[in-house]
Amino acid sequence: MDSNETDLARFTGWFRRRPTSLEFWELVVTDSRVVWCFVGESFKSLLLRADTGERGRREVDRATPERALTLADRNFEVALDSIRCVRLREGSRLRRAGLTVAWQENDATSVELYGTRSQESHADIVRALREEPALSHIDIAVETTRLP
Repeated sequence: MDSNETDLARFTGWFRRRPTSLEFWELVVTDSRVVWCFVGESFKSLLLRADTGERGRREVDRATPERALTLADRNFEVALDSIRCVRLREGSRLRRAGLTVAWQENDATSVELYGTRSQESHADIVRALREEPALSHIDIAVETTRLP
C-alpha cells in the first residue's frame, strides 16, 4: 500500500467470539485501509481463559500499518473503499462494548468485536472518524447505552 498513508485511528482491546475460543484483535485505520491485527487467542473455558493479547497489542501499537500487517499470519487488510459500516455500541456495567465493521468485497462481510475488560471507550475515536473526508462514504455511528 501507499507509504504516505495517514494513521487515522487505532482500536485496541477487542476480541471476537469463536465456537471454542476468543480471538484478540487490534484495528489500525488509515486513510486508505483498515488493518486487522490478530494478537492472541484464549479458550472459552473459564479454567483456561486469559487475555493473551498484551504482548501483541504492544507490538501493533509500535508498528506502522505496513509492519503491523506482517506481524501474524492471520492479519489482513480491507481497502477503505470496501468498508460500508462502522458501529460502536458503548458498554455499560452489565454489557461489554461492541464494535461492528462491515465491508463488501466479493461478498458482504461483517465482524463484531467485543471490548476486553481493559478496553477503554472508543466513542470519541469513532465520532472523530465521522469527520474524516476519506471515510465520508461509510455509515459511522455510536450507540449509547441508555439506562431506565
